Amino acid sequence: MITAFLAMRQRVLAVLGAISMYRLVLFALGALAAIALALSLAGLVGPTAGEILASFAVLALAIFAVDAVAQRILRLPWRIESSLVTALILLFVLQPSVTPAGLGGSALAGVLASLSKYLIAWRGRHILNPAAFGAAVVTIFGLGTFSAWWVGTPWLALFVALSGLIVLWRTEKVRLVLIFLVVVVAVSVARQAVQSQEFGIPFDAADALLAAFTQTPYLFLGAFMLSEPLTLPPRRWQQYSVAALVGVLAGWPIAIGSLFTLGQERALLIGNLLAFAFALRSSVRLVLTERSFVTPTAQELTFRTKGRLKFVAGQYLELEVPHRNPDARGTRREFSIVSAPADLPALRIAYKDGDQKHPSSYKRALKEAEPGAVLAVTGTWGDFVLPRGRTPVLMVAAGIGVTPFVSQLRQLQATGGERDVVLVYVASEAAELAFRDELAATGARTIVFTRDEPADLPAHWTWAQGIRLDADGLQCVVPDLASRHAYISGPPRLIADLAPALQKARGVTTDAFAGY
Repeated sequence: MITAFLAMRQRVLAVLGAISMYRLVLFALGALAAIALALSLAGLVGPTAGEILASFAVLALAIFAVDAVAQRILRLPWRIESSLVTALILLFVLQPSVTPAGLGGSALAGVLASLSKYLIAWRGRHILNPAAFGAAVVTIFGLGTFSAWWVGTPWLALFVALSGLIVLWRTEKVRLVLIFLVVVVAVSVARQAVQSQEFGIPFDAADALLAAFTQTPYLFLGAFMLSEPLTLPPRRWQQYSVAALVGVLAGWPIAIGSLFTLGQERALLIGNLLAFAFALRSSVRLVLTERSFVTPTAQELTFRTKGRLKFVAGQYLELEVPHRNPDARGTRREFSIVSAPADLPALRIAYKDGDQKHPSSYKRALKEAEPGAVLAVTGTWGDFVLPRGRTPVLMVAAGIGVTPFVSQLRQLQATGGERDVVLVYVASEAAELAFRDELAATGARTIVFTRDEPADLPAHWTWAQGIRLDADGLQCVVPDLASRHAYISGPPRLIADLAPALQKARGVTTDAFAGY
């Protein structure tokens, strides 16, 4: 059952992966706004259609203006999709209005949200959620508008859940938001029970539970704000800690004096500060020192770190390559780290560099970077790390997906760690087997799946002799699969093909990136 779910998830990710993350979030929020507008015309949500349209227009113009000026001054590419996402989130958080004061407050919230991206940031990383910051400031100081969170209505609840689920599947943050929802709903229901007892009001747990999902903004807060990758810490347990903290603070608003309560956006901002504390040391500058081909179609880049970078073997980094006129996929990409932590301050990444007819603007800019170029790592993330102890491990890599395993095996070699490892390495042809010498030096038993037989294989390497790497083929070459924890780094289709065999493994961990 679990493996079938895993296979289905990978197929969904394969479809969603064709859309950039910013564009997917924009489409989801845009569809939600269109639905809200239709409901307003039917009188089923609070704001009128005119208020929604006017507020969005003011928010978009204010954010566009600040982003355009700031990014021109800082010589950064203007990310129009990012501006629209911020405007749409604020549209659902703030009270829509057509009054001069209300529209002025919305414009100010948009300006503050946009400025926070540049002024409240650390090495390219947002410290605070921009929309939450803008909404919190105008609400606390009563600057023309306030946080109404009108998105939390029964008529929109289903649409928020569906659109949010699409985004969360793409970012692989479903579990994160589920933890948040469990905590926030439990705390909210408990608060209602306590208040009912204090005021002598009958309490119905079922009604309270339903209200927590359909009459609050919890779904929206979790799916579109808490899950933002740029304000999340790198490790899963850290992310879950942030989700639990925000859930407690959002579910039971705390009164601060007589002026305001610790509501949704302020709860999120406190969670952002905890996330920043976790990730404080993960953003550094890199100086490109060398570029080389590791296969006919894959390049390796070697950098020197400027500052202290901390990561665990198997994690990935997000690399920013600013360039003029970026396309919809933006200026950031995620790369598994090839080098081991023991190799620092040298750091290596690798990527596929085949002859593409229409490469992204990012890939063109990265290809043109010369030695001496300074690029920014905006963070290191991921839980694709080896289990503690001496659990036997199966590593399955497809093509350049071998990179995290190179890091893990090199780190084991550097630290003298002992682990029973079998590496299954699949490539289109023998020439596409990257990092052969480094992998061979680690001593890991390796089974190669290629159409042609590789020449001069090391003694502990074997060729699968044309066996197809599917569920049956995997069980054939790894008969003790049931005793191993399987790590899979490759395309979703490969994971789906191996699903029937993987259900027999001791555990399964896949390597997947958000692509934000």
